[in-house]
Amino acid sequence: MSRICELTGKGRMVGNNVSHANNKTKRTFLPNLQNVTLMSDALGTSVKLRVSTHGLRSVEHVGGLDNWLVKTGDDKLSLKARRLKRDVRKKLDVSVAA
Repeated sequence: MSRICELTGKGRMVGNNVSHANNKTKRTFLPNLQNVTLMSDALGTSVKLRVSTHGLRSVEHVGGLDNWLVKTGDDKLSLKARRLKRDVRKKLDVSVAA
């Protein structure tokens, strides 16, 4: 399983460990990923996603999973999140048209 947030696209970064003697060795910085269950109000179901804590805070700030998916571009979302976005958008369009 890749260490990439399904909502924000945040992945690992590469940098250096720097010792007191200024020796540099490569290291990786991994995002703080959590397995969470988020509720979709439009679909009325819960969805399990692997999300970074930063992404989770962003979702709460925007006003929920449905608002986040509608406002976020497809390039950042995982395949599972893009399918979820498509379903949410269909459901919202049907409810607006009715």
